Amino acid sequence: MRHGCRIPRLGKPADQRKALLRALSTELLRHGQIKTTKARAKAVRAEVDHIITLAKDGSLAARRRALGYIYDKGLVHALFAEAPSRYGSREGGYTRVVRTVPRRGDNAEMAIIELV
Repeated sequence: MRHGCRIPRLGKPADQRKALLRALSTELLRHGQIKTTKARAKAVRAEVDHIITLAKDGSLAARRRALGYIYDKGLVHALFAEAPSRYGSREGGYTRVVRTVPRRGDNAEMAIIELV
């Protein structure tokens, strides 16, 4: 039974799912917002919130954990430089998911995920 162990599987094997979430997280932190499906947006929200929490901590161990997850080294350094001033007073909820019109080809629910 896996009743309490709900994770979004996104229809992919574990290695592909982790790579997809890493890529989406990197692009969200780089561009500030991305357009993707609603299920992927909800899955990447937890990952990005965790990375921003690490950046607010600012310790060397947190920086190394973030470098192990985000693909771009310069992006991690920029995030650690600006996160304490940008999100210092916020206790969580660093992203916003806004639903948009369904995708034309397969009618999938689309969403825009953006940094607050």
